[in-house]
Formats: sequence, C-alpha cells, structure tokens
Amino acid sequence: MALLKVKFNQKKRVKLAQGLWLMNWFSVFAGIIVFSMGLFLKIELRKRSEVMDNSESHFVPNSLILMGILSCAFNGFAGKICYDSLDPTKFAKWKPLLKPYLALCFFFNILLFFVALICFLMRGSLESTLAQGLKNGMKFYRDTDTPGRCFMKKTIDMLQIEFKCCGNSGFKDWFEIQWISNRYLDFSSKEVKDRIKSNVDGRYLVDGVPFSCCNPSSPRPCIQYQVTNNSAHYSYDYQTEELNLWRRGCREALLNYYSSMMSSMGAVVLLVWLFEMSVMVGLRLLHTSLESIANPEDPECESEGWVLENSLKDTFKSALESLKKIGKFNQVEAGTEGAEGEEGGKTPAIATVS
Repeated sequence: MALLKVKFNQKKRVKLAQGLWLMNWFSVFAGIIVFSMGLFLKIELRKRSEVMDNSESHFVPNSLILMGILSCAFNGFAGKICYDSLDPTKFAKWKPLLKPYLALCFFFNILLFFVALICFLMRGSLESTLAQGLKNGMKFYRDTDTPGRCFMKKTIDMLQIEFKCCGNSGFKDWFEIQWISNRYLDFSSKEVKDRIKSNVDGRYLVDGVPFSCCNPSSPRPCIQYQVTNNSAHYSYDYQTEELNLWRRGCREALLNYYSSMMSSMGAVVLLVWLFEMSVMVGLRLLHTSLESIANPEDPECESEGWVLENSLKDTFKSALESLKKIGKFNQVEAGTEGAEGEEGGKTPAIATVS
C-alpha cells in the first residue's frame, strides 16, 4: 500500500505546482538566512580567534554557509521544475532528472538536520577550545614587545571589559601567571627580588589582576593589587567585596554567548529543515501525480500521487535487499579476481635433460 496516496485532478495539480513554486522561493530566502547566520557566526568567532585553541569551532559556521548555498541552489532548481510542470511539453524534459534530484534532496535534508543538531551539541567542544585558548592568551598578556603577541594585552583587556569577566575561570587565574612585563619591574627593589626568588620558575607572581577586571559599578576605587590581603586595605574583605572585580570567568562568559547564539541558529535551521521536508514531500506528490496520468494527451484526467510506492516497512526491506545484492555482487567479483590471480601466479615446471 502506497504511503500518503492522494487523488489529483487537473485543478489540484496546478494548485500544487503553483504552491510549491512559491514555497521553493520562500526556501531560497530561508537559505539566504542560513547563509547569513553562518557568515555572522564566522565573523564573531574570527573576532576572538586569538583566545581559541583551534579552528574546530569554525565547523558550525562553515556548515551553515554550505547549507545556505545548497538550499538556494536546490530550491531555485525545484522552483523552475514546478513552474515548467504547468506545461506538459516543458515538464517532459525534467522527468528523467526528478528521481535523482529527489534523492539528492533527501540526503540534503539529512545533512541539514545534522547541522541543526551540531548547533546544539557544540558546547563541549567549544568549552575546551576556549579554556586552552584563554590560558595561552593570558600567558602572552605581558609580551607587548614581542612581534606577533603585542596585540594580546589589548585583546584580553577588551574581552574582559566587553563581557564583564576576569581570567579564564575566575580572577584568581591571574595569580598563577606573570602578567606584568619584566620591562616594568624594578629589579633593584628587594620586594621584586624576593618574589622572583620565592618562585621556582623565577616568575614575578602577585595577587593582582589587570585593570580590565575592575567593576565600574563598585562604590570604592578598584582594588587590583593585594586582592587577597585584607589588612592592606581599609574596611576590606575580598570574599565579600563582590563589586570590586568581575567574579565570572571569561570562558563561561564567552561560552554562554556563543552557545546561546548557536542554539538560536539551531532552532532556525530546524524550522528551515521542516519547511524543506514539506517542500520535498510536495514535489514527490507532484512528480508521481504527473507520471501516473493514464492518458498524457488528456491532461485534465485524474491521477494519483504518493510519497512512497509501498509502505514504509516494505520500502525499508527492499532497500536492505538491494544493499545485500550489491554486497554479494562485490564479493563475487573479488573472488573471481582472486582466482584469476592464483591461476596467473602458477608457473609451469621446466624439465631439464642432462
């Protein structure tokens, strides 16, 4: 029994073709939106590529850009087919191409669905990318005189100000690295010497943070040095002074920013996928209804359209049998080639007469 079997007359077929033509051009517009989202996300990721460890994070925007281009191409082509289906003479040239085209549409929709899922599932990979990238970026914060790294201080400072964050996972991350350049240290000072000597790696570590970690909403001047030393400041307790520095780490801030963006894009792609699926089903109904016309010379006669010629179960079984036949055919060919190779490998014995 055919799946979604529908009876059509000439009027219904024309309405279906016209409706599909309009839906395909809406799908082209949806493809432009998907392409634009991918381009926007790629630009946003490029802005902060210095604090990302690898280029895997660009897989999502690249996929969205590709899906947007393919959507425009597929739906533009389908719109032309639907327009020509109103004229039987024009539609005849598209008949041989419709089955391969519908198969391509099916695989395209599978890919589009997976891209939507990836938008929701990239959080874990993005978190590890940001964690390592921010860690490396903070290490290079002091290298303002080193070619290739002189921009890192500005990048980190602007990031912390824009996203209201501090450090990788928190402000204490700055205590574990030397973020002050040696150029600005007085090595004749006893305090500087003692701090460098007390560290195994010979680094100048302080319980201080860059100015960009300061919260401008704090009612008191920002305390960015000796942050954990309560006795160094009047009426101060660093554990309760929540307004002094940003408590949230930049990894969490960036992760929430990009994750919410990708989730929104994933929801849009899912809606586009549902629309594309409806267009594909409609195109299949139009295709089968036009092919099943009993008398091609009488275009006004009734016909039947369906999505699958057999039930879903029977279609799945026939697909499995086809795959098995292909597998057996390949095994037979491999066996034949092996036998020929063995025969060719035999060398005739040569008798010698003394």
